[in-house]
Amino acid sequence: MTDFAGMEDLLQDFLVEAQDLLSGVDNKLVDLEHAPDDVGLLNDIFRGFHTIKGGAGFLNATELVTLCHLTENLFDKLRNRDLTVGPSVMDVILEATASVRQMFDALEQGVQPGAADDDLIDRLKQAIAGELTEAAASPAAVASAKDAGKDAGKGGEPEWELLHRAVAALPAAQKAVAEAAKSTGVVPAKGPEEIIKAAIGRRETDKPGSTAPVGRRESERQRDTSIRVDTARLDQVLNLSGEIGLTKNRLNALRSDILSGRNDSETLHALDLAVSQLDLLVSDLQNAVMKTRMQPIGRLFQKYPRIARDLARSLGKDVELVLEGEETEIDKTMIEDLADPIIHLIRNAVDHGIEDPVERAASGKSKKCMVKLSAQQEGDHILIQVADDGRGMNAERLRAKALEKGLITEEEASAMDDRQSFNLIFLPGFSLAAKVSDVSGRGVGMDVVRTNIQKLNGSVEIRSQPKKGTTFVISLPLTLAILPVLLVRLGEQPFAVPLSMVREILPIQPDDVKEVGGRATVVIRGEVLPVLPLATLLGWPLERPPAFGVLMQSAELSFVLAFDSFAGREDAVIKSLDDFRPKGVAGVTTLANGQIVLILDMKELLGSIGDQFGVSRRNLIGKAKAAA
Repeated sequence: MTDFAGMEDLLQDFLVEAQDLLSGVDNKLVDLEHAPDDVGLLNDIFRGFHTIKGGAGFLNATELVTLCHLTENLFDKLRNRDLTVGPSVMDVILEATASVRQMFDALEQGVQPGAADDDLIDRLKQAIAGELTEAAASPAAVASAKDAGKDAGKGGEPEWELLHRAVAALPAAQKAVAEAAKSTGVVPAKGPEEIIKAAIGRRETDKPGSTAPVGRRESERQRDTSIRVDTARLDQVLNLSGEIGLTKNRLNALRSDILSGRNDSETLHALDLAVSQLDLLVSDLQNAVMKTRMQPIGRLFQKYPRIARDLARSLGKDVELVLEGEETEIDKTMIEDLADPIIHLIRNAVDHGIEDPVERAASGKSKKCMVKLSAQQEGDHILIQVADDGRGMNAERLRAKALEKGLITEEEASAMDDRQSFNLIFLPGFSLAAKVSDVSGRGVGMDVVRTNIQKLNGSVEIRSQPKKGTTFVISLPLTLAILPVLLVRLGEQPFAVPLSMVREILPIQPDDVKEVGGRATVVIRGEVLPVLPLATLLGWPLERPPAFGVLMQSAELSFVLAFDSFAGREDAVIKSLDDFRPKGVAGVTTLANGQIVLILDMKELLGSIGDQFGVSRRNLIGKAKAAA
């Protein structure tokens, strides 16, 4: 039995509200560093801790109440001008928010959180008393730290890079100790990683740039299946349901009239009107229900300013993360799946895109760097952009690095334009980092970005200019519950392919298909593209030459998908195949005539192209162009 038996609903409500509040507090703290005298920010942060403290009191979370009460007292002093916000005070506040988040972790496991670190409590009390200053470490304390570190420094070089990152997050006294250790060539008995954890109260998975949420182990991550819905939207669903009920009653009455022999024009006209009314109401209800799944993307965005701030500080950069379009709504089921890709892109922008202060000064740029995270709706898609004003990307350098790593051939490199060269960063194992660090260098981050976005039926585009910056554009469907599809046929059997991949519909004339390197190709506006029969992709016998094709575009390949005929376009309501899912099938949908149609997973089907056509997906276009 947990510590909250009988209080599970109250606990979950508290955690949802409190975690949103704390994320908002984190963002306001980032703003407070740039505007330490902003009374509005100080009041907002004070109210945030006060509200969390009140909810924790209902749950008898005594230690959380104690920590929030002390932090609340500190902000009361700050907003009343009894104290000022300095680096030392800000460090202890950030450590307090990290400790609060750790306490939330305990509550999520159904247990009361333990006490905050004694050192944190002591420094909070010192800050409240006005005793926490930048000169907190006395010469005697520094000398003591030097002596304590002598033995620890023997037997190898200290990890100065890690120590440098730790210094950025330490309060003033620990900074002095670290600097003293560096000057003597030794490290204190307490190693850098332990200092980091003690200073900012985070576990290993919570380092700046980590893909796990702040304050939560990867193994503890659970998908949040709850959703907040505006009551106005629920009222709309309820009203539509009532109208559908009335229309159903009208149809039942008309059915009885027709069965009893009334088939005059007036009755049939009334039936036609009732069916049209039902069609309209069902469509409105479907849209209303879909809107209940939509959530403001700002709930996802609010966690990133603190992450960007911590990472930039650890790298010695002055970065401001600007958020735009936070009110843009997106399907709730997509929000969690977007968290990791956006973290990777922000980390990439801060670490790789933004230059160090010396390089920016040499380029005539301001010391403050700008990273913008924005969202907007365009038609039936959501566009999310991560843009920086950094060094930009050098297409030639990217091609050279990919050649050096053996990821592409010289033939492929010579055929690449800038856009294709930028996409090289998505290849597994590709990295420009000179050495591996805790932030980058392993060549896995951007590959994860593209893979996760593709799972959401989305795409990633890169726009970059040398010395001006880089923008990553993520395009996503509004929802995953309804998928626009193009219906095509092999013989009499229809199949559904995602409309998002379709660029153009075209007839296939036998004379247009040419053999290039033993492969069927067709020239579309000067571009040599492979012709991939749908029958071959599915492993069916190719009984006759295909009559039609669609020009399709995936992240890696442009090609012509060939088939026998069209069956139309549908907005498919996807039904998954949980117990049995054949390769290359994303799900099923039901047509208006009741026929069940397979929705094809084109990305999975394309994964077999290398085996069937004797070339890899990446090489397919390049080889066709070279042969032409």
